[in-house]
Amino acid sequence: MPPSPNNTTLGNGVNIQPSYYNNGVVDFGWSLMEKYSNILSVRIEIEPDKAGAAANWIAAAMDNNYQVIATYHKYTVLGSDDPNELIAAATWWRNNYQNLGGGFLINLMNEWGSHHISSTDYANAYNQAITIVREVYDGPIIIDLPGWGQDVDTAANAANITNGLINDDNIVLSAHIYKSSWNSGTGEFFAPADIDTLIASGRPCLIGEFGPVGNGTCNWSACVDYASQQGLIVIGWCWNGDGNGNNMVTPSWKTNPTAKKFSINKAYFNTIYNKL
Repeated sequence: MPPSPNNTTLGNGVNIQPSYYNNGVVDFGWSLMEKYSNILSVRIEIEPDKAGAAANWIAAAMDNNYQVIATYHKYTVLGSDDPNELIAAATWWRNNYQNLGGGFLINLMNEWGSHHISSTDYANAYNQAITIVREVYDGPIIIDLPGWGQDVDTAANAANITNGLINDDNIVLSAHIYKSSWNSGTGEFFAPADIDTLIASGRPCLIGEFGPVGNGTCNWSACVDYASQQGLIVIGWCWNGDGNGNNMVTPSWKTNPTAKKFSINKAYFNTIYNKL
C-alpha cells in the first residue's frame, strides 16, 4: 500500500468527479460519507480548468479527515497516446501543486495511453512527465495503466522494478476494473491473474477505479475481491459525479448540482461499499 505524504497508510475509498457541475461548486455530502467508516480515502478527478475549485475540494476532504488522491483528468483525451498530453498534465502539476495545498497523493493523469501503446513509448512519456512533477513533489506518483487503466502487461513491463524502463523509484501502478476491462497483452478480459502480474512488477499497486460499469464479461467483482485479498487498496466508482447514473448517492450532481442534502442510492451504494 502506498504511503501518503503525511506518512499514514492510504485506505480504501471512493472516487468523486465534481468538475462538470455548477462550475465545480458542489456539496460533497461529507456528513453522509462520514457515517460509512470503510471510506477512508477519496480520489478526486480534476479537469485542468478547475484548479481553483480543486483547492477547495482537497481542503474540505482533508478537513473531514480523508486521505486524498488528486487526479488530473482531461476527458477529451482519455486513452490518448500523445506524449504532449501527458507532459501538459505534468506541467499543470508543476504550476498548480503548491496552490492546491499539498499533502495529497498525485495521480499524474487519468487513463493516459491506449491499448496499442508499447511499453517503451509508455515509459518514455512517463519518464519525461515524472521529471517535471518532481520539481514540486517528492511523494508517491500514481500512474494509471494504459488502455484506460486496463493493460497490465504493458505497464508491468515498463515499470518492472528490476529491469523496467521507468526510472523513478517512487511510483504506484493503478488499474481500473469494470465489466468492460480488457487486457490486450493476454487478449482477454481482465482476470484475477492480471493482479498477480501487476504485483510481480515489484511496484506498489492499487485499484484506482472499479464498479459494475460498461459492457463486457470481465468478472470485475472477483478481480476486486482478489486484489483486496492481496492487500491492494481499492477505490470504488463513484460517490458522485458520474453522468450515467453510477453514483453511490442521490441526487446526482447531474440532476441537481446545487443539492445540499443527499441520501444513499442503496443498490449501487451497497455494490461498491461492500468491496471496501
